[in-house]
Amino acid sequence: MRKWVFLLLALVLAINFVTVGIGCKAKAPEKPKEEAKPAEAKPAEAPPPAAPAPAEKPAETPAEAPKK
Repeated sequence: MRKWVFLLLALVLAINFVTVGIGCKAKAPEKPKEEAKPAEAKPAEAPPPAAPAPAEKPAETPAEAPKK
């Protein structure tokens, strides 16, 4: 009977090691992203249209306009 208990504990320990080994795999280092080559680069998007120039103020009239 004692032999079966030790066998069961050894089996549990082995399964535990396998589970930890699978769950804690070392991740492969990420590959550096290659920059797009100028020949293969996509055409740049057109810049957004420029804001219209602010309207000029109308010419100020003199405070006292000459009367006719």
